[in-house]
Amino acid sequence: MEILKKCGSILRWAGGIFIILMGLVEFSASIPAAVLFLMSGIFVLPVTCKGIRRLVRYPKGAAAAVPIVLFFCAALAAPVQTTDALPANDDSVADISDEVKAAPIAVSNETPTPTATPTPESTPEIRDMTVHFLDVGQGLSVFVQSDGQNLIYDGGDRETSSFVVAYLKEQGVTTIDYLISSHYDSDHAAGLIGCLNAFDVKNVISSDYVHDSQTYESFVAAVNQEGLTAQHPAVGTEYDFGTGSFTILAPAGIDPDDSNDNSVAIKLENGDDSFIFTGDAESSSEAEMCASGIDLDCDVLVLGHHGSATATSWEFLQATVPEYAIVSCGADNSYGHPDKDTMDKLRDMDIQVYRTDKQGTITCTSDGTDLTWDQEPCNDYSPGDEKDTGTQPAGESVPSAPSAAVTPEPTPAATAAPEPAVISTPAPTQTVEATPGTEEQVWVSETGKKYHNKPDCGNMNPDNARQMTRSEAENLGLGPCKKCF
Repeated sequence: MEILKKCGSILRWAGGIFIILMGLVEFSASIPAAVLFLMSGIFVLPVTCKGIRRLVRYPKGAAAAVPIVLFFCAALAAPVQTTDALPANDDSVADISDEVKAAPIAVSNETPTPTATPTPESTPEIRDMTVHFLDVGQGLSVFVQSDGQNLIYDGGDRETSSFVVAYLKEQGVTTIDYLISSHYDSDHAAGLIGCLNAFDVKNVISSDYVHDSQTYESFVAAVNQEGLTAQHPAVGTEYDFGTGSFTILAPAGIDPDDSNDNSVAIKLENGDDSFIFTGDAESSSEAEMCASGIDLDCDVLVLGHHGSATATSWEFLQATVPEYAIVSCGADNSYGHPDKDTMDKLRDMDIQVYRTDKQGTITCTSDGTDLTWDQEPCNDYSPGDEKDTGTQPAGESVPSAPSAAVTPEPTPAATAAPEPAVISTPAPTQTVEATPGTEEQVWVSETGKKYHNKPDCGNMNPDNARQMTRSEAENLGLGPCKKCF
């Protein structure tokens, strides 16, 4: 019997405390209900019953009746909204479904608004890649940043090494993911030695030959001191970098007699945008790049060998068809760079020109679709030497071909070849055969991935342009040229 009394007392304590807690919670919804719950809980407690029994004599059954009555009164006083806020029963679900069925048009009209909200996710579309063409005088240095990674292609001469290091530090650089030495001439490699000493370098890419110079020995010593091994990748090797990648274009082999033609050339890509850097590679190396089968089409071309006439051949320009050309050279340099013949080619193809000797350091940002420059192109096609009247090698008598091609703009067919009388007939015939109606005609080059609305767009060699319908060009997988469409 004593055990039953103790169990009953424990249950009453537990029940009373639980009901008191319910009352405290209920204060936020209904004060009357909360007070009744508190009174009900207090009356359930054994200590309360004993205290009241000392003061008032009442039957034992009344002690149980009082908290029960108070509890039910509290339940009735509690707000009905609390139960309505939980539409878990079948009737409420049925009501909701009936409402949805009753107004299907309202629901379908509102659907596009929520669906459109998650679509504009800007985070995956951030593909920024910034390319800095540094003004290192009569030399070359290109610095690239993308998605927290850093790449430097050549570092200029010893005199500008401190400038390059300071410039990189201003951009917040502490680590260089790829340090690329095109070749070991001082005006390209000397500045990289300072970068090896100043930054944590992860990968070194260089040309696989020995150069008889102090610059070469210092470069190799700096690489070894960092515990690194210079990589000499084969043509076609691809590397992921930031939001894009780069591909090795040259050298296909090593020329023991010509350091320039041993230059490591790369194509840097970010979405639809692309850049080509060729160091001091000359026309023979450019010919090997054209024969490699790698797509050389690009938006920006850094002219080989500072715009020398021994580089930037017509064959290479036809394969790359850039919209912009970068000339990295020193003002009033003793070499006369850039050469007249090179600049004439750019002008004839309407390629826009940036020059470090005229504009200083130049910055271009790619978002994967469009290019944004920190300044307008200077389009200064003058040679470095005012007395330069043409130094093009005898094998290439091409400058006359583009001028003849550009002049007859009204008759695009005549620009397709040096024989206007013969070639002018196929062009219309192509038009008629391809389009019985009036389908839009476009121009394409023998290489490249774009079609153009005129043969001398500037993004292709007009001497080799041919005409077809736009649908034919698209069926070949070609896309519209960003410059003329």
